[in-house]
Amino acid sequence: MLQLGSACDEHGKNPRGEDYATAGQLRAWQYPMRQGSVTQRAVPVRVIRPRHGWRALDLREVWAFRDLLVTLIGREVKLRYRQTALGVLWVVLQPVIGGLVFAFVFGVVARLDSGGVPYFLFAFAGFVGWSAFANGVIRASSSVVQNSALITKVSFPRLILPLASVIASLLDVIIASGALVVALVCFGIAPSISVLLLPIWLLLLSGLALALGVLAAALMVRYRDVQYAVPVLLQLLFYASPVGYRVAAVPQGLRIVVLANPMSGLLEGVRASVLGAPPVAWGAVVYSVTVVVACLVGALFLFRSLEREFSDVI
Repeated sequence: MLQLGSACDEHGKNPRGEDYATAGQLRAWQYPMRQGSVTQRAVPVRVIRPRHGWRALDLREVWAFRDLLVTLIGREVKLRYRQTALGVLWVVLQPVIGGLVFAFVFGVVARLDSGGVPYFLFAFAGFVGWSAFANGVIRASSSVVQNSALITKVSFPRLILPLASVIASLLDVIIASGALVVALVCFGIAPSISVLLLPIWLLLLSGLALALGVLAAALMVRYRDVQYAVPVLLQLLFYASPVGYRVAAVPQGLRIVVLANPMSGLLEGVRASVLGAPPVAWGAVVYSVTVVVACLVGALFLFRSLEREFSDVI
């Protein structure tokens, strides 16, 4: 075995006859090849090319960082209820209070038809569906800006941030849905088999929330005006969506305008699955699902295309 040392003769041997490395050999190992005064080394080269088509989304990278996704979801839930006196009761109070107000305004004052069910339950179910959408949009839209310190210091797929926000908001939806089932029992209404479709409607609403939240999050990095525009647009969309009224209550000439809103078919589906009435207009449902898928795919592609600029302009 060749050893390093200083006590050696001109042949590189010590008094005991063992081989030692001379200074010339050390220099040869350290600088293996020289051409002129420049050292030539075999350096691996990684070629980075732009991705096209579905490969541009690279959802496998998001899956590779699933541990970070779970951590961010847990953090979102803890921050949601930390230092609150009522905790998760706020999730129940919002649809309960909204249902009472709408039951008075639309049921007592305006005397709108609720399809033969108590107007409070009718509005309660609408608020549960709306909360699944609105809470997801609000949280996801500000998720990138609120984590600016993390973005500038750590390399990870930025799509995880709005995704974690929307998934964390599903806990509120589950709690509100449980409160809705309790309200049905209190009114003596037994849920039918169609209640099994409720998770599907809520997931579609969360998918639409993810699409709009991802789009708003990408634009908010460069244009901070988006954080002021999102609440205003949600407020307008709230009254343009059948949260507290049926689509059938809209005049025939304006009904097509309401049905152009993809929230209409999804909210009607939520009520139909819980209350059994009014029946679902499947044409509106197909339209809503198509819009959800198209918005989600388009928003994801736009987010991934703008993602490379986040750390520079945030």
